[in-house]
Amino acid sequence: MTQPNGLAITAVVMPGSLDEAQDARDFLDCQEMRQAHELETWGNLDRGYTLAEELEHWRGTPYEARHLFVGRIDGKTVGMCSVALPLRENLWTAGINVLVSPGYRRRGLGRQLLLFAEDVAQQHGRTSLDGYFELPAHVMEGAGPLLPAKSGAGGLPAGEPSTAFAAAGGYELEQVETSSRLVLPVPPERLAALEAAASAHAGDYTLVGWADACPAELVDSYAQLNARMSVDVPTAGMDWEGELWDADRVRRDEEMLARSGVQSVVSAAMHRPTGQLVAYTVLNWRPEVPGVILQQDTLVSGQHRGHRLGMLIKISNLQVAQDRWPAAKSVLTWNANENQHMLAINIALGFTPAGYEGEWQKRLG
Repeated sequence: MTQPNGLAITAVVMPGSLDEAQDARDFLDCQEMRQAHELETWGNLDRGYTLAEELEHWRGTPYEARHLFVGRIDGKTVGMCSVALPLRENLWTAGINVLVSPGYRRRGLGRQLLLFAEDVAQQHGRTSLDGYFELPAHVMEGAGPLLPAKSGAGGLPAGEPSTAFAAAGGYELEQVETSSRLVLPVPPERLAALEAAASAHAGDYTLVGWADACPAELVDSYAQLNARMSVDVPTAGMDWEGELWDADRVRRDEEMLARSGVQSVVSAAMHRPTGQLVAYTVLNWRPEVPGVILQQDTLVSGQHRGHRLGMLIKISNLQVAQDRWPAAKSVLTWNANENQHMLAINIALGFTPAGYEGEWQKRLG
């Protein structure tokens, strides 16, 4: 579809493999644009998905359809947008993302790409749109007035281009997350002291763990924890309902990571009296980005909080990760600003702020 300014927006057809050069052109152009954006913003590719991860992600899953579009002017790639559509729950929502190449910004192309993506979402009956954007911590220094998050915790610089773009498009800043970085290796004496203090409060619990695939005898309990992750963590005013998880969904997620070349370690806490998993934390590592480990989910079930389980499972997983991936020099994690308990755990472990991510939402109708 050709837009004003000669902008042509076309759907990216996912290639069967990257060897299919013609089919892969659009996808590879989008990947190049995303990597350039990561380097422009952060100076590294620590947060960026690898080519294998992106290829697997955009193929979608039975739980989410994902549509990627590329924008060109006179054959030159100038931007992209995407729409993610949940298929099992949250059927009124859509995830929206827009990116414009640096040399083509401030020409209205971002607005055109955004309207195109919103139209796709509306064609699928979605009435609540959400998106996110992360800024390096140094951008907050002397940035001027902040646009406060509706959660009441934190804000983003009102004059920063991504903030202004989202607000002008009718999106509201629902929540701000702090991204934090932990330098590795963590001094063993720090972990030992924190572990000793926390263990005194966790007499009814024992720690278990695994790499890459959950043991068969734990997978049903682990699925229940994954379902709780979607409702127990702070989500401010985002229009999200809880996700439905079972063993099959856990296995599909593990298989997708394996196809993407992603390795993972999981530490969990088991409640001795019931034999149920009640807390877990996940770390991921990619051989293509060996210097960084990405923190994924961390959850302690509500009725089991107050026993220092969050600290214990994080310490356990860090110890395993440092042994398994010795090339890693840091861990990156993200937490809602209102999640002061988890942020306090991270600070005690040695994490320091690295960036701030806005969670934006637009309700239609």
